[in-house]
Amino acid sequence: MKQSDFDVVVVGGGHAGTEAAAAASRMGVRTALVTLRLQDLGVMSCNPAIGGLGKGHLVREIDAMDGIMGRIADQAGIQFRLLNRRKGPAVQGPRAQADRQLYRKAMLSELSKTQNLTIIEGEVVKFIGTSENIGGVVLSDGSEIRATATVLTTGTFLGGIVHIGDKSYPGGRMGDDPSNELSSVLRDMDLAKGRLKTGTPPRLDGRTIDWDQLEKQPGDDDPVVFSFMNDRPFAKQVSCAITHTNEKTHDVIRQNLDRSAMYGGHIDGIGPRYCPSIEDKIIRFSEKTSHQVFLEPEGLEDHTVYPNGISTSLPEDVQEDYVRSIVGLEDVDILQPGYAIEYDYVDPRSLDFKLSVINANGLFLAGQINGTTGYEEAAAQGLVAGLNAAAQALGHEYINFARSESYIGVMIDDLTIKGVSEPYRMFTSRAEFRLTLRADNADQRLTSKALEIGCVSDDRKAAFESKMTKLQSGRDILENQIFSPREVNDIGIKVSKDGAKRTALELLAFPNVDFEVLRPHRDEFKFLDQSVTDQITKESKYANYLKRQLRDVALLKKDEEVSFPSNFDFSSLPGLSNELKAKLISVKPTNLAQASRIEGMTPAALTLLLAKIRQSERLQAG
Repeated sequence: MKQSDFDVVVVGGGHAGTEAAAAASRMGVRTALVTLRLQDLGVMSCNPAIGGLGKGHLVREIDAMDGIMGRIADQAGIQFRLLNRRKGPAVQGPRAQADRQLYRKAMLSELSKTQNLTIIEGEVVKFIGTSENIGGVVLSDGSEIRATATVLTTGTFLGGIVHIGDKSYPGGRMGDDPSNELSSVLRDMDLAKGRLKTGTPPRLDGRTIDWDQLEKQPGDDDPVVFSFMNDRPFAKQVSCAITHTNEKTHDVIRQNLDRSAMYGGHIDGIGPRYCPSIEDKIIRFSEKTSHQVFLEPEGLEDHTVYPNGISTSLPEDVQEDYVRSIVGLEDVDILQPGYAIEYDYVDPRSLDFKLSVINANGLFLAGQINGTTGYEEAAAQGLVAGLNAAAQALGHEYINFARSESYIGVMIDDLTIKGVSEPYRMFTSRAEFRLTLRADNADQRLTSKALEIGCVSDDRKAAFESKMTKLQSGRDILENQIFSPREVNDIGIKVSKDGAKRTALELLAFPNVDFEVLRPHRDEFKFLDQSVTDQITKESKYANYLKRQLRDVALLKKDEEVSFPSNFDFSSLPGLSNELKAKLISVKPTNLAQASRIEGMTPAALTLLLAKIRQSERLQAG
């Protein structure tokens, strides 16, 4: 029997697995990545697009930690758009349509040259060790891969079932078998589990679409890429197109709802509320006579088109009827039918902030297995799990992403404290501190953290330090340039003539004032890089609001510093309801801030918890 020894083994080569393997490898530990097929590394099972509102923030944060998703997306992106461009930077989200083949090719190239990483083709069927202490994995051919830490990123493969109308068959995605043996192993472990579902639309042959009838949707003229290491796209840029469903489309769907897997009672799992199927849209928004459909190319050399907005689990003949009722798609050929997929997930409240299983030492979970949806959410979890798996192997302190410093922290906190009732998707509205957690400043928030824990390349370190030096120099210049009220009014900025002088930084905080308004009025401004002044302008716009938000952040951090002792007994607390005790025992919060976010927590209960913590500290102090 073949046996290999590693520090970390990652199971699954999707977005969570590739990010986890890359992160662990950057930490300097011997890492194995086990995938069913080499060519499926980084495969985009659904829409080949990266980013969006909230999701784009996650990709920027992954990149700030020297992760790989942003750089791969930049290499494969064929259309870049900054969503909410007309709104403030806090709610703007970079998004890219990607070439599916370019993405996989770039991912394989990236991982193949990653130091400390070995890629192994195979299927994991069980763990080494006991359910309380995992020591690696066993492959279907009997090979053993021993490791200090195991990261499981199985996506939709655990107990996966594909549904098309009344037809169902086992599958992790279209054309792939599920991981039933591993699913059985997890079922035997003491973990809370459930079933979720997601779906895809039918794939269309772009050569049979009447593009001339459709509204074109080009990318941005000045594309905003994901990685702080890049300033432009790498691939040829293309346009997408927009069409709409209509009353005929809706009639076809209504008449066949009983044949839908979802509405025909074939699926028990809960789907994502914010990415509904076309059947859901027709029922939930019955007053609407049409819905947008975005026709998004899957690649430069690929004729396949992804019709974003019409995911379905209707039978193939019904799919053909309703798709061909849409303008521009009257003669379209369907290359692959849409389908729903139902799969097992583990209640993420079974995990701690490291994404390690609380009752199974050495086992980490990341991605859709934790109840999330989306490539970006999966990759961000992979980053967290990979870094912490490496930290365990090295005997280092674990890496925590605070809710106040990152969207990654918001997501991890939401998952492990609140759990999920439907597939979890990131939105900017989930973050209390979104004025500080902008996509444009992700490197300023997190790259210092990455440098501290040692997961950053020399190139990234040099680029970050150079940028920070330029930014500080620019701030100093702007802070030292003073304008009188008369000078300000002469520039065209209306202020009262009260004698109060203002710095250039203060002027940039004014609405509708950008740096180009100020540049001609001081010689010192003429040589400042536009990238520097753009960033400082964004900071200035939020300066007054940030002062208030930073006070709230400080209060949160104060509560985060009040930690429960490792042996804290929540069951013995008098004055707490049995319901709250049960939730505290289940969640096992590590600090008072986490306890405060448990559903049903009251100020009185928090006061009691704080008093008990202080009592424990006094007893330990002796």
